[in-house]
Amino acid sequence: MKRKVEERSVAIAPGGIDEYIEQMPAGARLRLREIRNAIQEAAPGSTETVSYFQIPGYYYEGYDYNGMFAWFSFKPPYVRLHVRPPVLEDHKKDLGDWPTTAAIVSFPASETIPKPLVKKLVRASVKVMKQSGKKPGLNPKTRRVKKDPHQPPAPTRQTRRR
Repeated sequence: MKRKVEERSVAIAPGGIDEYIEQMPAGARLRLREIRNAIQEAAPGSTETVSYFQIPGYYYEGYDYNGMFAWFSFKPPYVRLHVRPPVLEDHKKDLGDWPTTAAIVSFPASETIPKPLVKKLVRASVKVMKQSGKKPGLNPKTRRVKKDPHQPPAPTRQTRRR
């Protein structure tokens, strides 16, 4: 389905994580708090939000992908950590038998969250985000992206004559 031009992404707004956790089953709340604390310890000064994907996420202003670098969620019977690819591929040896996708590692909600591993993966996700570079700022007058004087001009599209 194509997006309509008028549709815009939902603005990233801080907050909402306490409410997310409280609406989850009682048995999952402790593990959700554990993973939340591990992420906060690994990424001090980051902002929490549930605006993106409707799951708790963390961001630093000014980076690509709205600065988002980690999320967590509950999908029975797992508490899941979402990070930027290629973090899980790069840490495959550390993941043991936990189920994974390209960007999600799932921990059983019946077991304690492995905080050292979560911190390691979150720090790696922040590093991937920072290596991707900062987003260029907007020119306040034109509301367009400022041109970076250190970047070569974008290639122009050439048309073929027939």
